Amino acid sequence: MILTTAPLATVLLFVATALAYAVPALGAAHLSMRASRSALWLAWLLHALVLSIGLFDKPARFGFAPALSVTAWLVLTVYAVESHLFPQLKARWTLAGLGAIAVLLALLFPGSPLHAMASPWLPLHWALGIASYGLFAAAVVHAWLMTRAEQQMRLAADSPSGIPLLTLERLTFRLVSAGFVLLSATLLAGWLFGEQLYGVSGWKWNHKTVFSVLSWLTFAVLLIGRSRFGWRGRTAVRVLYAGAGLLLLGYVGSRFVLEVVLERIA
Repeated sequence: MILTTAPLATVLLFVATALAYAVPALGAAHLSMRASRSALWLAWLLHALVLSIGLFDKPARFGFAPALSVTAWLVLTVYAVESHLFPQLKARWTLAGLGAIAVLLALLFPGSPLHAMASPWLPLHWALGIASYGLFAAAVVHAWLMTRAEQQMRLAADSPSGIPLLTLERLTFRLVSAGFVLLSATLLAGWLFGEQLYGVSGWKWNHKTVFSVLSWLTFAVLLIGRSRFGWRGRTAVRVLYAGAGLLLLGYVGSRFVLEVVLERIA
């Protein structure tokens, strides 16, 4: 459902956040590294404020677009940490563009109101799930940078990411491993507290659960393949993309169909 009754101040804050992201996204070639990083920090802070308003709004809302917005913010948080460890990391314009799109989508599609009688375990379940989304999304960004770096190496050019290929690969799989732990905790919480969360014992077998379990199996295969058979390069990246795609379909895809295609409030 498209937002049409949001307070003007809220709309202006969303637009200001998107514009703050647009500065480093569109002006990356003309801004210094310091100016670009400062603009991205401002956008990150405004984005955090936008997310806080959404969480503490009455009634609180959630859906596919807010989930993407939180995921984008978490990816930028990972980037902020890594940029201190690896100042040469170059991904600001890409992440800023993704942030702007996510914020505008959350403005247009704020999701459905959360039920007042929802289980107290639901915030924990969602927090674990969204955190895993963020880590896997960050891993996908790193895998994309890794692929570009590999292509540039074949052309005897410098890495476009600014950091060595092997370092990118290690960072990618650390993110995958952390995301896998959180996804496992999310699925375990859904199994243990299924009756409190959804009124059924164990998992509620719907599209979200099926795609989430398939993505868990895919990431498990990726980590086993990496550990036992030394998977790397294109093979590892393709499996990572497949797992991330299945995970995206699990919540964001199903909610998008409900909210936009079928126009249901659920």
